[in-house]
Amino acid sequence: MKITTEELIKNIEKFSAGDRIELSGTIYTARDQAHKRLVELMEQKKELPINLKNACIYYCGPCPNAPDKIIGSCGPTTSSRMDVYTPKMLNNGVKILIGKGKRSGSVIKSLKENKAVYLLATGGAGALIAEKVKSFKLVAFEDLGPEAIYEIKIENFPLIVGADCSGKSLFNGLSL
Repeated sequence: MKITTEELIKNIEKFSAGDRIELSGTIYTARDQAHKRLVELMEQKKELPINLKNACIYYCGPCPNAPDKIIGSCGPTTSSRMDVYTPKMLNNGVKILIGKGKRSGSVIKSLKENKAVYLLATGGAGALIAEKVKSFKLVAFEDLGPEAIYEIKIENFPLIVGADCSGKSLFNGLSL
């Protein structure tokens, strides 16, 4: 099913673990160090460099682009590394998470409490995923290089709902 990030958020309760979608819209890349900095800013009650309300976060550190490409390889990184930060991110408005691998029980619980979803991207397919990127720009934490926060616009990015907002997950039959 082809859907925009806005449509997914508006109809988030209609999606179930295992559903396949092709997502289009604006998303932000962020990995471990970017998450750590965002949470530190939240705890210090400082302004964030991006608006997390209804945001979509992709756990990815894009490679530098070739001269004739918008972006280099941009495959997902292991999502569990962000589990310590994820409930705080969800509590601050994030609605869509994209990565690979299973999530902790606390993340599944937080997805349910915040009516958010976790989507799975195919690991090892970074070059193919890059073809779905229509624009790419740095927005925060430039000193982190590939782990900085980038805003990317995607079109028909193939994903699977890994955990839905009812607490169902494709991993280990976990439901909270």
